[in-house]
Amino acid sequence: MLRLDRGTHTLPWRVLVLIGLAAFVLFLPGRMATPPFDRDEPRYMEASAQMLETHNFIDVRFQDKPRYLQPAGIYWLEAMAVKAVGMEYARTVWPYRIPSLLAMTAAVVLTAIMGASLFGPMAGVGAAVLLMASVLVAAESRMGTIDSCLLLSVLVAQFALVRALGDRAAERVTPVGTAVLFWGAVGCGLMLKGPVVLIPSLATPLALGWLERNMDLWRRVRPAWGWLIAAAVVLPWCIAIGVVSHGDFFRRSVGVNFLGKVASGQEAHGLPPGYHLLVFLIAFWPGSYFAASVLPQVWRERRTLPVRYLLCWIVPHWLVFESIATKLPHYVLPTYPAIAILTAGLLAQSGTVWRHGPNARWGRVLLGVYAVLWCLVGCALAAAGAILLWKLEHQFSVPALVLAGGVLPLVSLAMWQIWRAELCYAALSSAVAAALLYVGLFTVVVPQLRSIWLAPRLVELVQAHKPCAQTQVYSVSFSEPSLVFLIGGKVVLTGAAQAAQAMRDHPACTAALVDVRERQTFMDALGADGARAVSRGTVAGLNYSNGHAMAISLYTLDMPAPGQAH
Repeated sequence: MLRLDRGTHTLPWRVLVLIGLAAFVLFLPGRMATPPFDRDEPRYMEASAQMLETHNFIDVRFQDKPRYLQPAGIYWLEAMAVKAVGMEYARTVWPYRIPSLLAMTAAVVLTAIMGASLFGPMAGVGAAVLLMASVLVAAESRMGTIDSCLLLSVLVAQFALVRALGDRAAERVTPVGTAVLFWGAVGCGLMLKGPVVLIPSLATPLALGWLERNMDLWRRVRPAWGWLIAAAVVLPWCIAIGVVSHGDFFRRSVGVNFLGKVASGQEAHGLPPGYHLLVFLIAFWPGSYFAASVLPQVWRERRTLPVRYLLCWIVPHWLVFESIATKLPHYVLPTYPAIAILTAGLLAQSGTVWRHGPNARWGRVLLGVYAVLWCLVGCALAAAGAILLWKLEHQFSVPALVLAGGVLPLVSLAMWQIWRAELCYAALSSAVAAALLYVGLFTVVVPQLRSIWLAPRLVELVQAHKPCAQTQVYSVSFSEPSLVFLIGGKVVLTGAAQAAQAMRDHPACTAALVDVRERQTFMDALGADGARAVSRGTVAGLNYSNGHAMAISLYTLDMPAPGQAH
């Protein structure tokens, strides 16, 4: 029986500092050189930038449209980060990604602390390594979106629950500060993404209480009055936005966004149950195989308190998001720290050789097949950089090949160690492979994929050829939010006829971005003025958001010389 009250179940602060530095350094590469990832990230960035420009910190907007999807917490954090580095007047990407970097780094450290509390110091370090090495965490930590900060709020709440569990095991009173920490984290999560934070934070103690027929853990966080702390965090803004929007925020965020995702797949993301389980192989790689390998041991130790607690964290959240219609990989991200802790904790018990695998032959066969798929994913990720540069940019990249040459042997070594049942060593080898992979991809490969970064190149074209300082740009064919953010919000996303009309009305200071497929429609709409339309350059590439190849030209009207008839 594992215990939570052992004095040895702590990590020295020096180790925690090293874990935090390792996570920070691993998450750092690529955030300056990589343009905004369409479509969510630049929407957050643009709304935060508009907050700084307008000083309206209540009513979140994207251009002239209200962005009533979630509360304002993430926009406040991004605006604060940009203001702190003094870049509120520049459309530079990296300051908007600071909250994600810091939040994910803190999440890794908290995972180590909780892993050590539940299973011992080695398990804490292993859990931190598995979490920071996962594909989804590496991606989310580099994007200026909400999910890294939401994950941190969930982890703070779970950290408070782990402390309360320790108090229960030691038969001591849980301090009021632990309850304040729990409900404060819930309140911050509500300010970030509304009721989503309630699923892991409340379901964990309630599910544990239901299984044990004992609600002591729930009572230890003082729900009778604790909810007032969460309400105090979120209620002032809720009242303000309710007044400003005349209640429209709640109709859209709860009725359309939140409940709409439950009932139907939004934005073409409707998928059947089982999606998250399938994607887990890639999203949690390289930890996905090791999580699968400990499942038999999880079942055998399901009645021990640490395992039961982690299952009460993982299972309710996972089932909720498998059952709703809209599915995206990051929806189950709040379960990843628990999976990392559970995996590392059980692996740490095995010593050098893992002896707790499935007993049945069919179980061993399934795990073997999963190991092969896991290896293929690792090989594909290692080779992806060189292949993408060859396919998209027609470049034979020696650095990308060197990257693959460094990662593939480590994946092979990990596979050999898996074959020998040396899972702890295999996890370490594959984590090193993942670290090399991410650093190489985000420093060598991603910045060179110019064909997919259409928005930065279109902005360069506009800046080089705009007819006057206050040129109004109309984008006919490319409506991605990255263009809106990088051009400073000063672009109208419209159709060919509207852009042509604007160009006829204000010929001196109007420009239009038009794809080759809509060129004729645009010219026909210009009518007689079409003869004066001049292409100032063309940007060709792939819109990765919809998979369309595009060749977008910048058009202006050639103005007649002074004294010349129009």
